Amino acid sequence: MITRRDVLSAAAAAFAAAQISPRALAQPIPRTAHILTGFTPGLQDGLARLVAGQMSGYAETIVVETRPGAGGRIAVEAVKSADADGSVMLFAPLGFMMFFPHVYRTLRYHPRDFTPVSTVASTPSLLTVGPRVPADVKTLADFVAWCRANPKQATFGSPGAGTTLHFLGAMLGRTAGFDFLHVPYQGGGAIQDLVKGVIAATVMPIGSALGLVQSGDLRALATTGPRRSPFVPAVPTVREAGYPSLEDLTWFAFYVPAKTPAPIVDKLNTAIQAALRTDEVKAGMAKLAVEPDAIAMEDFARLIASESDRWKAIVQATGFVPTD
Repeated sequence: MITRRDVLSAAAAAFAAAQISPRALAQPIPRTAHILTGFTPGLQDGLARLVAGQMSGYAETIVVETRPGAGGRIAVEAVKSADADGSVMLFAPLGFMMFFPHVYRTLRYHPRDFTPVSTVASTPSLLTVGPRVPADVKTLADFVAWCRANPKQATFGSPGAGTTLHFLGAMLGRTAGFDFLHVPYQGGGAIQDLVKGVIAATVMPIGSALGLVQSGDLRALATTGPRRSPFVPAVPTVREAGYPSLEDLTWFAFYVPAKTPAPIVDKLNTAIQAALRTDEVKAGMAKLAVEPDAIAMEDFARLIASESDRWKAIVQATGFVPTD
């Protein structure tokens, strides 16, 4: 477990070894800093650019690059092999570290290859139904009853097989005792087919369906957060609906290569926290339907470990076979 004492001790050692003065560290790093994300432009990319735009004190220039492919793993591998000087960092969901090791047979990286710097935001997932489901289905209990009565129509879409959203849907079916057929998609395809009535439901981040829920084109039955979301305050949580085991948040966070000196990690952390306090970032996150959620470095490392253990048990319980 990483503690604040460990971080401070490492920082002191790094100062002595590198003969870096506190005054020097007060200046931006004299290189272009690159933030790598693992998906095509969307929520993750937009969030990275939003925070980067308010981190001007960290580097002379900050560039956000999308490196899509292999479910996001290409970006992770690129950061693993990058120079550990603070000039290259990863911005990714927490699942890249605590979830991927349990769903991929072979990974070219390990969570210990990175230093977790800070989370910046979190969002619950939203269970949403469309026109394929009768209008009198208004609650999660109603939906479970409908799925049991209509097993051939009990389908749900997610951003892909082997994602946390896939497993949340699978867990609902297992817990409630019905066969919930998963239909994997890429990008926003699941929401499009939900509106068309091709599938019955989706499990997606709130922002993916928020506008359609607000317009009445889709119905939100439950959110997976520990409390009701301010973006859909009328929608109960899964705990309120009787399924506490489905409670889950998606965190977005910054990482750097493991050997990055502690003073640079601390400098980056400070820049991130300052960005999160700005009105620009707060307003931008509201538009993206995510909430600011900064977790201290020592707590962040502990969170990765505990969530990894939880998801390992979930994946094994579903009988999912890790893939390449």
